[in-house]
Amino acid sequence: MTSRCSISSSKEVPLFQTLKGIQQLAETRRFKAWFLDQFGVLHDGKQPYPGAISTLERLATSGAKMVVISNSSRRASITMEKLKTLGFDPSLFLGAITSGELTHQYLQRRNDAWFAALGRSCIHMTWNDRGAISLEGLGLQVVENVDEAEFILAHGTEALGLPSGTSLPLTLEDLEEILKQCAVKNIPMVVANPDFVTVEARALRVMPGTLASKYEKLGGEVKWMGKPDEKIYKSAMAMAGVDAVDCIAVGDSLHHDIKGANIAGIQSAFITCGIHATELGLGKFGDTADPSSVQALALTHDAHPSYVLPAFMW
Repeated sequence: MTSRCSISSSKEVPLFQTLKGIQQLAETRRFKAWFLDQFGVLHDGKQPYPGAISTLERLATSGAKMVVISNSSRRASITMEKLKTLGFDPSLFLGAITSGELTHQYLQRRNDAWFAALGRSCIHMTWNDRGAISLEGLGLQVVENVDEAEFILAHGTEALGLPSGTSLPLTLEDLEEILKQCAVKNIPMVVANPDFVTVEARALRVMPGTLASKYEKLGGEVKWMGKPDEKIYKSAMAMAGVDAVDCIAVGDSLHHDIKGANIAGIQSAFITCGIHATELGLGKFGDTADPSSVQALALTHDAHPSYVLPAFMW
C-alpha cells in the first residue's frame, strides 16, 4: 500500500511516496545502486534494527550495489569492521565511504587548495568514551595552546587530543570555550563528522556538527566534510560505477541524508524511526508517521524525500 502526500504551501513542494518497506522499490530494479546510512537506518550503534539484516540480504538478491555512506568520524575500514561485529555481512556491500575517510584523504593528499593552506599544527577535538581517532600518517602536530594552532580538527565532542597521543576528557562547554579563543584568531576548522546528533541505543548523542555550527555562529570558518556536501555522494557513485539517475540514498536525517541527496541530484528514501522519531511523534520502532507531519518537518529542513518509510525493512 502506498500513498501520495500533497500539502498546500506558499512554495511548491515535491510530492513523496509513502511505503511500508523497500520491497516495491527493490523489485522494480529501478535503482542500480543503494547508498545506505548506518546509524538510524541499519542499526542504533549497539544492535541492528529489526529486519535490517534480512532486508539487506533480500536487496542483494535483486542485484543492487550497496554502499554505506556515513557521517562517521571513523575510517571506512573501521566502519566495515563495526558492521561485521553487529552481525552484518560485509560482502553484501561494495564498501563504505565515511566523512572521516574523506577528511583523512584530503588531509593526507593536500591536493585541494584549501587543505594545502591549512598548515600542520592543530587543536584536535576527539572522542573519549567512544575511542579517540588516530591521526597516524597525516603528519600533523597536535597542540593544546590555541596560539600554536593553525587549524581545528573536529572528530568528536568528548575530549581534547594531547601531543602525547592521549586525550583529555572535556565537556561540550569546555570545548566551546576553546572555540571562542580560536574564533578570535580566525583559525579555520575541519569537521570530520557533520552530524548534529546521532542515534545511539534509542537515545541521541551530540556530534561534531554541533560544535561546527557553534563555531560558524562565532564567525569561524568551517570546512564541512560529508553529508550533505555532494563530494561523499560523488565518491559513492564512483565506487558503484553509476550515474545519479541510477541511485537512491536511504537515511534518517533530513538535513544530512535527504538534503544531501537533493544536492547530488539523486532519489532518496527517508527513514522516520531515526533521529526525527520524537519530532514526528513516533512512540515505538516501526510506527507510521503522519504524512502531513513529515512534509512539515521536511519543509523546515528544505529537504524533500522521494519516498518515506517507517524503517529499513522489506
